[in-house]
Amino acid sequence: MIGLLANAVTIIVGTLIGCILKGGLKEKYQEVLFTAMGLAALGIGLENVTNNLPKSHYPVLFIVSLSVGVVLGTWWQIDDRFNNLINHFGGESQLATGLATSILLYCIGPLSVVGPVMSAVKGDDTMLLANATLDLVSSIAFGASFGSIIMLSAPVILCWQGGIFLIAKYLSAGFFSPSLITEISIIGGFLITTTGISLMKLRKMKILDFLPSLLVPVIFFIGKSII
Repeated sequence: MIGLLANAVTIIVGTLIGCILKGGLKEKYQEVLFTAMGLAALGIGLENVTNNLPKSHYPVLFIVSLSVGVVLGTWWQIDDRFNNLINHFGGESQLATGLATSILLYCIGPLSVVGPVMSAVKGDDTMLLANATLDLVSSIAFGASFGSIIMLSAPVILCWQGGIFLIAKYLSAGFFSPSLITEISIIGGFLITTTGISLMKLRKMKILDFLPSLLVPVIFFIGKSII
């Protein structure tokens, strides 16, 4: 459990450090930081896709997942509702995109998924603590770019990793197979890439409408195990 809490705490600490740095930056430098974060997200997203696609045993699953997911997300108006909530508290659409980017980066990836499983099954927090170190560095950059709103990522990552921990400990650790992690990483890579495109203002995309895409591989593997 220490590893789970460490991830959330490092995000808060890193964001606070970033906010302090942000206070000393002129507006023009803050603007270029948005672009830098977009470029970084684009690179990380593409890396996730290219590294995991060759490992996939279901080469069309990501296409089906993205297609079904964005239709459901658009129907549920996830992105619009999220942006309206941010705007209600005085935020801007760019801040909402930054928050969405940070959440995806923190949650998608082998360390963030396998770490809670290892903690639940073997009591080994090594991967979670390694992930927390990476999150500390990235949250400083996000805090300097987008401000204190990034701290909202902390409870999200705690719920995400906590849920995986509970499933692995009390239901089935084997559910989080390498194949499932590969498929989630591919789709997550595409989602992170869309946030990079939006942050760089290449095209405005409703990023969060794609979130249900992450559920499609999970449902597929559950159905596969039953059959």
